[in-house]
Order: sequence, then structure tokens, then C-alpha cells
Amino acid sequence: MNANRPKFSRPEFSRPEFSRIVPLAQLGSEPFRQEMAATEAEREALARRFDLLGLDRLAAEVELIRQGSGVILLNASFEAAFVQSCAVTLDPVEGAMAANFALRYGPPDTESEDGAGDGPAFEPLTGDFIDIGEAVAQEFSLALPSFPRSPGAVLEIEKPPADAGPFAALSRLTDRQDR
Repeated sequence: MNANRPKFSRPEFSRPEFSRIVPLAQLGSEPFRQEMAATEAEREALARRFDLLGLDRLAAEVELIRQGSGVILLNASFEAAFVQSCAVTLDPVEGAMAANFALRYGPPDTESEDGAGDGPAFEPLTGDFIDIGEAVAQEFSLALPSFPRSPGAVLEIEKPPADAGPFAALSRLTDRQDR
């Protein structure tokens, strides 16, 4: 090996925190159903990823259905119990949610055939599997409250004087010059 040659390291494949791989070969004509719940280690990793103080529960039921043209429909429901920081006081705010979602997976060229429409979001298939755990984790993150607040938390903002506006400072300058 040449000592002057730069060493390049290959980035390691990073497996998602809540990975549940379903090989496409496992899907037949009948719907594939799976119930899953995040382990304690997975919940801790997801809490770090989503900037949560804690994730006490994340459980889901997922169904995969083969459709025509290599398209696979994912229908899922999940429940979660979590703790976030209040956006105002930084106090812990407990939360819980239950939600349903659907996604369509397929070859990248089938997205334009089906069109955007009002149906489920399209995810291109780039391998020979679907990670249903990561799909649940992503949908959970999208459903989290953006600005959680503790009960009674109030953000106090000083109101500018009534005569304040974009030209108020100029007005004060001209008043000084007139003196």
C-alpha cells in the first residue's frame, strides 16, 4: 500500500433505530400483516433522534398489500406515549397519540403514472425490501407537536408603542433636527 495515498473510509450503512425489514419476496397475493412495538433501546434511540425527553411507547399494526404494476400499499396505525420539552418553559410535557397513515411503494417510474392525486404519498422502491418500522418512525415524527406547551405556559411579548411603525425612528430623527 502506498503511504502517500490518501485513505478513504467508506461510510457504514446506518440502520434506522426502529427497523423492521420486510423482503418483497415475502409478499404474496394475500395481505401481509405485522404487529410491532419498539424495544426500550429503540425507544431511547428514537427519543434522541426526535429530540424527545422520553418515548414510553411506540407500537404499530402494519399491512402490506400488493397492487398492480409492482406497487405495494402500506396501511398502518400506531400509538405512542412520549415526553417533550415545553417550547416556553422547557418543562416536561407528556403527550400521547394514535394515528393512521398509508403509503404507496413502487418502482420510481410508476409515480408519474399514478399521479399525485389525493391518495397516499408515494415512496420509490430502491431495493428488494420495505422497512415498515422506519415508515412508522417517520410518520410518528411528522405527527409530533411542533411547539408543545405546558398547561398555563404563557409567552409574554412586549407590544411596541402604538405610534411605532417602520417610520417611527425617522419621525423621531426629523423631530430632533427641527429643534
